[in-house]
Amino acid sequence: MFTMGDMTNPERERVASFGRPEDGLIEASPWYLWGPYLSERAWGTVREDYSGGGTAWEAFPHDHARSRAYRWSEDGLGGISDAGQRLCFALTMWNGQDPILKERIFGLTGNEGNHGEDAKEYWWYLDATPSHSWMRWRYHYPQRAFPYERLVSENRRRGREEPEFELLDTGVFDDDRFWIVEADYAKADPNDVRVRLRVTNAGPEAATLHMLPTMWFRNTWSWEQGSARPRLAPAGEDAIGVEHDGIGRLVLQAAPGPDGELPTQVYCENETNAERLFGSPSTTPFPKDGINDHVVHGAATVNPAREGTKAAFWYALEVPAGETVELSLRLAPEVRRDAFGPGFEQVLDERRAEADAFYADLAPAGTSAEDAMIMRQGFAGMIWGKQFYHYDVDRWLVGDPEQPPPPPGRQAGRNAGWRHLDASDIMSMPDPWEYPWFAAWDSAFHAVALAHLDPAFAKYQLILLCREWFQHPNGAIPAYEWAFEDLNPPVQAWAALQVYDIDGRRDIAFLTRVFSKLVLNFTWWVNREDADGNNLFEGGFLGLDNIGPIDRSHLPPGYTLEQSDATAWMAFYCLNLLEMARELSEHNPALDDLVIKFLEHFAQISEAMRAKDLWNEDDGFYYDMLRTPDGAGVPLRVRSMVGIIPLFATKALREDDFHRVRRLCKSFADIPDHHVVTTTEGDRYVGVGVAANGRVRRILPHLFDENSFLSPYGLRALSRWHAEHPFTVELPGWTATVGYEPAESTTGMFGGNSNWRGPMWVPLNYLVLRTLEDYDAHLGDGVKMEYPTGSGEKHSAGEIAEDLRQRMLSLYRRGEDGRRPAFGWVDKLQHNPHWRDNLLFFEYFHADNGAGLGATHQTGWTGLLAELVARPSARLEGRRTGRWETHR
Repeated sequence: MFTMGDMTNPERERVASFGRPEDGLIEASPWYLWGPYLSERAWGTVREDYSGGGTAWEAFPHDHARSRAYRWSEDGLGGISDAGQRLCFALTMWNGQDPILKERIFGLTGNEGNHGEDAKEYWWYLDATPSHSWMRWRYHYPQRAFPYERLVSENRRRGREEPEFELLDTGVFDDDRFWIVEADYAKADPNDVRVRLRVTNAGPEAATLHMLPTMWFRNTWSWEQGSARPRLAPAGEDAIGVEHDGIGRLVLQAAPGPDGELPTQVYCENETNAERLFGSPSTTPFPKDGINDHVVHGAATVNPAREGTKAAFWYALEVPAGETVELSLRLAPEVRRDAFGPGFEQVLDERRAEADAFYADLAPAGTSAEDAMIMRQGFAGMIWGKQFYHYDVDRWLVGDPEQPPPPPGRQAGRNAGWRHLDASDIMSMPDPWEYPWFAAWDSAFHAVALAHLDPAFAKYQLILLCREWFQHPNGAIPAYEWAFEDLNPPVQAWAALQVYDIDGRRDIAFLTRVFSKLVLNFTWWVNREDADGNNLFEGGFLGLDNIGPIDRSHLPPGYTLEQSDATAWMAFYCLNLLEMARELSEHNPALDDLVIKFLEHFAQISEAMRAKDLWNEDDGFYYDMLRTPDGAGVPLRVRSMVGIIPLFATKALREDDFHRVRRLCKSFADIPDHHVVTTTEGDRYVGVGVAANGRVRRILPHLFDENSFLSPYGLRALSRWHAEHPFTVELPGWTATVGYEPAESTTGMFGGNSNWRGPMWVPLNYLVLRTLEDYDAHLGDGVKMEYPTGSGEKHSAGEIAEDLRQRMLSLYRRGEDGRRPAFGWVDKLQHNPHWRDNLLFFEYFHADNGAGLGATHQTGWTGLLAELVARPSARLEGRRTGRWETHR
């Protein structure tokens, strides 16, 4: 539970002062004006794609990024911006060997990588507080020439059966010939940001690094009629002055370098170099890449008048082997003579100490130093994942008044049915490079973890997707920008209840607000995703991409797919809306009707799953059912998380409440096989669930079998049983097969970046763990289950949940051999002191050895591991809410 303690920690006070963000973060708290809102990548996104064929990666490649002004958002290295991303600050550097300045993270596009898109660099989000009063970022930059072409060509050469070719594999870090660049940000107040850069030469010889801390305006004047052009110009030899109608006057002041000399100021415009990219005249001789061309090639491409919309301080640092130099900068309202006196370092020290106290308060008593580090870096990554997201779909489809119109075909293409969506806000992203856009179910998991740090921001994220400019008028919630109409699992109601719990079950206004919008979304699901009206739902891939043998979002003509997971998710949705209605009925008895409504609907869905063909009695498992054009059913007997998700749809009601409601219900009253159990306290409860007691006991042996789902690091997405027994479905004209793949998938389904055929994914493991705790809460310690299957050992559901938690956290704990499983076979990550304690929160994990895979910085839902440290058990014993009792 989130508590304010004695309120002696200033960061706690800043978080507690967060108001109700009706219109934006700044209205809620001025401390959120400046934050880590600048993505590591804006090129290759849907928003910047103005091609005729929707080829986002090719329409705006990395090679264009240094020369082409972005339309919707900006990117940079370890940077910050204001909440409207009008003014940006980030790091730029050059090792003297590369053909371009290092201004942004490089990686492969979805069509270049042998396993989809992938960042090919090493950086870390080491620390952060929720108000961004303190943040730390780290980057390792080779001293040798960066192997751009080799990374592309070698990964393109490799097939899907081979591992990805990474930057460490190229040898550019051999002999420790690299730079360690760390950026510390500390706020003296909401408008005074101190920046300390530490540059360490990790190599064996003295070397030179050019550091160019850079500030620029997001280009709005080229797209928005009537938008004034802001201005950067010297405010003295040690300061760059900012003039912008929206944010007023500021200065970026720089301290002298280690040689005692002030850095050189260089200026250009954040305008496209049309001559380089398109062979047409540029609007300025000093375009966006002007600083790049001047520093690297000596070109006359910076403005000698020293003004523009992009500017940098240029330091040339000669650093002896093993030594560190520091640079200091300050973004503030005015130039100060004492800008870098003793008070500068004092603010940095104070904010770091406040962060220490903040995280010490989050860690439960007895937390090991190792787990405390996992928690802190995991939460820090989630804070750094707060990004500016700007996308006006109607303007994007139609085009900007002063620009060439987009191709006519896009009017009926991607997101054409979402013209109402007009986003310009701060959102929690899965990560700022590979996924610099929101995904609906990711956001829900993020909110659960963020609630421990910043409950108001977590609520803000859940409400935001339900606001009128996000949620479709028909009730649909947008999935993600590549296809808003796709469906993610409806986990928002569950997440809202989790956030409500963590925040102390006190914000009825939040619960009321989100409940009203989710009822609309639930109704949309019922009306749109139950094709036959039989309470068996479709929904397509539902975030699980290639987990089945066929593409569940694109079936052959005439076929439908009755989905075990879609139907179970809707039952889960029912029960969570039921709990919301039950809680709110304490304050508004009229909502008793909705309690009955959701129990009735749950009963109908539950009965449909019992009566139809989704359950296989021989296997003791749930499967999808493919309906052929003639109505015949083909069970897709793949033992995957699709068949485990029905376990999530469970809830416990007090027996007297259960019978009272049953008398008022019709469908619910007719279900005979709900079971009554006794808790450890002796109170009697009725457990309602899609999978009744007998089926739960058939499914769990699969789940707990180390030759099936249970791995040393959690639960596999697909049973290891399929390694020896691949499943094949044969239909007229086509055949599809799925087998166990513990790491990257060899299929090209969903662009080759889909990996649900065996790896361990944190979010579904998290839901299984919390479901086991729910079972424990109403079954009690007297009910034991064999765990692991075949071991002969009996454990309570709570004990099993705790073992699963330990397995998941062991991914990042250093073992007796000194290795962290998540770092796999990469020795430098495992043992080198410059690398080994900097954690990368991977997208998913090799199910058999725990190696981290996929996006290297997807702290988002993998950040739930931090939540498992902060909240070891979500079991809330004896929690009463008046007439209705919840015991989870």
